[in-house]
Amino acid sequence: MAHQTETLAKLKKGNELFLSAKSNPGDVSPAVRKDTTVNGQHPATIVVCCSDSRVVPEAIFSAGIGEIFVIRVAGNVMLDTQMASVQYAAGHLHSKTIIVLGHTHCGAVGATLAGGAHGFVKILTDEIKAAIGDEKDEYQAVVKNTLAGVNAIKTKLADDHEALTPETDVLGAVYDIETGKVEWL
Repeated sequence: MAHQTETLAKLKKGNELFLSAKSNPGDVSPAVRKDTTVNGQHPATIVVCCSDSRVVPEAIFSAGIGEIFVIRVAGNVMLDTQMASVQYAAGHLHSKTIIVLGHTHCGAVGATLAGGAHGFVKILTDEIKAAIGDEKDEYQAVVKNTLAGVNAIKTKLADDHEALTPETDVLGAVYDIETGKVEWL
């Protein structure tokens, strides 16, 4: 459990650095690229987040190459493909901190609140609608959708003791795209 506490503290400190940063202090050097090529990746953290171009977990948490396993999908919904990616990273790469990261001004949540969408996008807005129910407040809808993702991971992977060990933390957070601050749920 000490490892997860250190990991979360590093993420929180990284977000604090990001709030006033003009560039990402994470290590993206040739040396770390070579090390991760030769020795593989060992990210401590998995972040499931929205595909929104304003949401960049490596920047938000001041992380470099190999530190965060990022899974992106509009609305940060937990469909089977996202669940498979979480299961892979947690089970095979032994990442012990899993974060579902929602964000303010999310287009997918906004589309859901406006009545949904059509085509393939409807798959996402239907998932978000199931998560938020009759919620009308945009921020609360983001929170509910994020927590639904946390619950989905805990529920769907509950029997996979390689992916979710007693040491695994599954957390929700909301990123404010205007201020850069992460609120931990």
